[in-house]
Amino acid sequence: MTDIVRPYPWLATRWQEITRLADAGRLPHALLFAGPKGIGKQSLAEALIARTLCAAPGEFACGQCHACQMLASGYHPDLMRVSPEEGKRQIRIGPVRDVNAFVSQTAQQGGYRVIVIAPAEAMNVAASNALLKSLEEPGGKTLFVLLSDIPSHLLPTIRSRCQQWSLATADEAQSLAWLGERLGGEEDARFWWRASGGLPLRALELADPESRALRQQLHETFDALVRGAEPVAEAARLDRQSIDAILWYGIAWLEDLIRLGLSGVSAELRNPDLLPLYRQAVKNARVRDWFRLLDYAREQRRLLAEGNNPNPQLVLEAWLVRWAALLRS
Repeated sequence: MTDIVRPYPWLATRWQEITRLADAGRLPHALLFAGPKGIGKQSLAEALIARTLCAAPGEFACGQCHACQMLASGYHPDLMRVSPEEGKRQIRIGPVRDVNAFVSQTAQQGGYRVIVIAPAEAMNVAASNALLKSLEEPGGKTLFVLLSDIPSHLLPTIRSRCQQWSLATADEAQSLAWLGERLGGEEDARFWWRASGGLPLRALELADPESRALRQQLHETFDALVRGAEPVAEAARLDRQSIDAILWYGIAWLEDLIRLGLSGVSAELRNPDLLPLYRQAVKNARVRDWFRLLDYAREQRRLLAEGNNPNPQLVLEAWLVRWAALLRS
């Protein structure tokens, strides 16, 4: 018997809604699970895939039948997964043509054919257009499961052919209980839950020693910039770190800073331990300037995610130069 595939506890309500549809024979042929990275949508998808392919499903896949055993081994003939090739950021047309051929075949196990595309927004325009025919005419017992961190980056024609399930928030009590078990206490769980913006898997990542070290290094970098340090030199000290992670922290801190600048209230800050730095920043620059920097950071992160910027170090240098200018203005 294999482990039963279940979604994370904070997604239990959504899971019950999906299984009710499936049991009533009203599950759509294409589902789009949309929500920020760290919310756990992959677990919901995996539980649905397992239950759909299972020969004797109950609330979850049984974990005992031949289909469940095949899935646990890493191969099921009626399951196709599509994602960017290793080292690539885009899903190109070739794998989607394979999907079109796959859905035209009869399921080998006599049940559903399931196609998983993640992240769906990685499909380029040609791949997206190639997928439309299969989404429009999938045939019987075919289930598409698309996962997306940023559904707005999907073609509208793809979104319109899927039933979208928004997974924007996680239940706080269930998330904290889950995190507390893994982090060894409620205090740590609550701190990292707050810092993550309410994303349990992101919170777990942030609590990892390596992520904590980066966060501390960035804190020291911004303290140094306030004291007049040279931003290009500070960027050089960060050159071995992930620019995506650095920008993620910077965006979260800017959102905190703007929140403080607009309301003057610190109770809602995601990173209350950074309050002294925020107060110094609010004192030195106008809120609209921080909004501009936030827009810049989001745009650079988007370009990097799409592979449109060849030099992450230049992005980091330019970003720290902008921070430094505002911190000292």
